[in-house]
Amino acid sequence: MAEKTIAELLQETTEDSRTMDAPLSVRLQAVADAVRRLRPEFTAVVDRMVARLEAHQVGQSAPEIGEPMPDFILPDQDARLVRLGELLERGPVVMSFNRGHWCPYCKLNADGLAEIAPEVRRLGGEIVAISPETHQYGSTLRDYAGAPFPMLTDLDNGYALSLNLAFWVGDEKREAMKDSGFDIEPYNGNDTWMLPVPATFVVGRDGLVKARYIDPDYRRRMELDAIVAAVAAETGGERRLRSA
Repeated sequence: MAEKTIAELLQETTEDSRTMDAPLSVRLQAVADAVRRLRPEFTAVVDRMVARLEAHQVGQSAPEIGEPMPDFILPDQDARLVRLGELLERGPVVMSFNRGHWCPYCKLNADGLAEIAPEVRRLGGEIVAISPETHQYGSTLRDYAGAPFPMLTDLDNGYALSLNLAFWVGDEKREAMKDSGFDIEPYNGNDTWMLPVPATFVVGRDGLVKARYIDPDYRRRMELDAIVAAVAAETGGERRLRSA
């Protein structure tokens, strides 16, 4: 019998992490620990890629707090165009950049955003998730998370590139991903092997960045409570405490 790929091995781990009554960081770490235990050689490749990105400060020149967030017009999972400026007319916007539906960490992040979506909406905010995948795979991630917010397609990472968030994964990481069951070419509709640095921005109605989280290590994401707190601070709404 053929050895299972990392993608296959992580399906159960991801679902176990999804049901944990714990902060998002703990759920994500559980998956990272599983990869390190099951395939330490893959983790070593990831660590080297992250070190390369950190050394070159990839993503750190994206809009800072207090700076304007460039407008976008991107298609959602139903191929309908969504414009940031129009969303901001209604309230602050949480923008979450993800790698794709195939990524266990992105699945958990999308699931977490779906958890807080009602609270963000109650506070007057909106959430959008952005990835380089074509719209049918955005639908897959949206369905997985039961997300009430749109999954936007940033084809060829055009918008991420404008924010200095996109990067080339590199030959070593590309081959490790393909060998592990993560061939992203069919999902992205190209063979560039460019991905966005996972990032979260909270943009105020004035178009300025109010909070941001950027980390070249895709195994980490902005905590859910921090997102809600940033939206509440922008709208002046009262937060409702969450259990985790």
